[in-house]
Amino acid sequence: MKFSKPFKSYGHKKYNKETYDGFYRRFKQNENFPEMAGKDIRAYFNFDTEEGEKINVKFALSPVSTNGALNNLKQEIPHWNFDKTKQETKDKWNKELGKIDVETISEKEKTTFYTALYHTNLSPILYEDVDGKYRGLDQNIHTSDGFTNYTIFSLWDTYRALHPLYNITQPKRNNDMIKSMLAHHDQSVHNMLPIWSHYANENWCMIGYHATSVIADALAKNVGDFDVNHALKASTNTATVRYFDGIGDYIDYKYVPEDKSHSSVSKTLEYAYNDWCIAQIAKKVGKADVEKEYLTRSTYYKNVYDPTIGFMRPKLSDGTFRKNFDPMDTHGQGFIEGNAWNYGLYVPQNIDEMIEMMGGKEKFSKQLDELFTTEIADKYIANHEDITRDGIIGNYVHGNEPGHHIPYLYNWTGHPKKTQERVRMIMDTMYGDTVDGLCGNDDAGQMSAWYIFSSLGFYPVTPGSPNYAIGSPNIKAATIYLENGKTLKITAQNQSKENVFVKSITINGKKITDNVLSHADIINGGELIFEMSK
Repeated sequence: MKFSKPFKSYGHKKYNKETYDGFYRRFKQNENFPEMAGKDIRAYFNFDTEEGEKINVKFALSPVSTNGALNNLKQEIPHWNFDKTKQETKDKWNKELGKIDVETISEKEKTTFYTALYHTNLSPILYEDVDGKYRGLDQNIHTSDGFTNYTIFSLWDTYRALHPLYNITQPKRNNDMIKSMLAHHDQSVHNMLPIWSHYANENWCMIGYHATSVIADALAKNVGDFDVNHALKASTNTATVRYFDGIGDYIDYKYVPEDKSHSSVSKTLEYAYNDWCIAQIAKKVGKADVEKEYLTRSTYYKNVYDPTIGFMRPKLSDGTFRKNFDPMDTHGQGFIEGNAWNYGLYVPQNIDEMIEMMGGKEKFSKQLDELFTTEIADKYIANHEDITRDGIIGNYVHGNEPGHHIPYLYNWTGHPKKTQERVRMIMDTMYGDTVDGLCGNDDAGQMSAWYIFSSLGFYPVTPGSPNYAIGSPNIKAATIYLENGKTLKITAQNQSKENVFVKSITINGKKITDNVLSHADIINGGELIFEMSK
């Protein structure tokens, strides 16, 4: 911390809710004492000042050392011009927010859109000094070589839409993030990619090994120059750490047994999807044996489906399904932060097969209808850590991530109009331009990334695939300025609050009839036209 003029004295005291006078008197006893240590410390600095004089202060942080922080301070803000610093920061944000230029039905939607876009840029964060040094997971000091190091990877949340959004708006940064994940793996005593990276720590928060999804999605969309062989090895290393969160049992039993590991169904479903992602990476590398092994593992979701009740259900190590199962409950039912109605529909790697397994398109479509219209009792919401009533439509929970793909599943049942209706309803009721404009924890940008995609009219239901599912845009027009110098112009003709249905879609004059938009269509630029209707 540096001031624009010298101070004449300073002091400190641990805060203990004393009155200011008593607080200050205690301060005086420690005046100019050089060390400050402990928790809840307050410090004061005394200056000789003229009437109305302003004193500026600059701060710098370093994950490495005091000298690193001093160097960051010198390099990043070498002057004392507050207005210049403010303008430079404003210009940086306008550059990021200007990557998508939107025209909306009302100012409310415009504010909501750019607030969401702002949220998607808050993390992951740059985690290195100006000289490229950073403290690694092994607590040693490393220097990034050929990439910028990032941290705060809330991957159980952000693999779903945030990192796919970066493959459109921030491909260079996403490439650096993947290289940061690979560095994390190399520094890990467990030989694992990050689960929830937080500075020079691993939080082990939530389930799955979703760095594999981020890698597979980048490869599917030709993003990045990271070492693909290294990425495959890091992914298979992570997926075979037997002592981590039930992986050994998952390999042995071909599902995670509920009597051996909590949240067993959620883990089985997430691991199966992650294994499909690893198979996609192996395919890119040309390792057919690895691809075959992980494609087989990606089918293990079938082993926790109970056809007698039509739900995913926790299974015990003896091969029987656990008794006393309530698919509405979110607590102790084999799922984490979700119930069987929501989380049980998580097979993004093979949606057609999931629908067939669950009774076919019409039955599945009716099940989705019931999900959105069956009220969930308050006693179940009380067991759900991150959810309020505001984040729920019927029994569909939008205020947490496992169900974010669900409104788009109607596209696979032959009822895309229902996807369009539900998506617009969610955008209208669960996002807004007020202080309570989110229906749940933003979870490092995932909740907002869902809105950005859906607002533009498409969504990455299966990260690791080059395709997006079509929804219903709520913008009138948008221009995406891509890093490759091209632009994609999106127009929603006849757009209004009432016109939520998509009558037709064309990309560069080619009609889209299967409700699928490819990444190549987006990244090559041009014009995407939705014709909206009542």
